[in-house]
Amino acid sequence: MNEDLSKLIYFEFRPIGRQMRVTAIDGQSGAEAVVIAPIGAPRRDLEQLAARKLRRSLEMAGNG
Repeated sequence: MNEDLSKLIYFEFRPIGRQMRVTAIDGQSGAEAVVIAPIGAPRRDLEQLAARKLRRSLEMAGNG
């Protein structure tokens, strides 16, 4: 995997009932991607999933 380590991604975790809403925010553009998963899911897995969704969204928009 060829990742640009200079790209900063912020994460926001918000519990909603028995689910966790995770927002990944691109530090450069402010673009966001949201995933929702069971509240017991490992934090690292949620971060990876949200980051992949954000990167895919940026690629499709031509900003990645």
